[in-house]
Amino acid sequence: MSSPTSEPDDAFWQRPDPSAASLGRPDRDEPPVPEPPGYAGPPRADPPAPGWRPPTIANPPPPRAMPPQDMDALDEAEGSARTVTYGIGLVAGAVGIILMCLFCSRIIF
Repeated sequence: MSSPTSEPDDAFWQRPDPSAASLGRPDRDEPPVPEPPGYAGPPRADPPAPGWRPPTIANPPPPRAMPPQDMDALDEAEGSARTVTYGIGLVAGAVGIILMCLFCSRIIF
């Protein structure tokens, strides 16, 4: 980019001569007086009446008793569920191994 004057390229970027007459600063303008805001906020609410709250129940009834649990029946049900889960897993694993052997034998032979 060339300088906008006919002076050498660096003359445009040099500092002004300290002995030169000062250009001076313009007079400062007084800051404008701010106007009060147009919206003063919502109006204050009246306090509520003394008895505005609904009545509350201070003492709720105690919780009901739960039925007793039969621990032996629960253990038996968990055992049978575990047996079914293991059985399905074994069958799925056996089918997967058989299919893998069939696919590998087709590729090899």
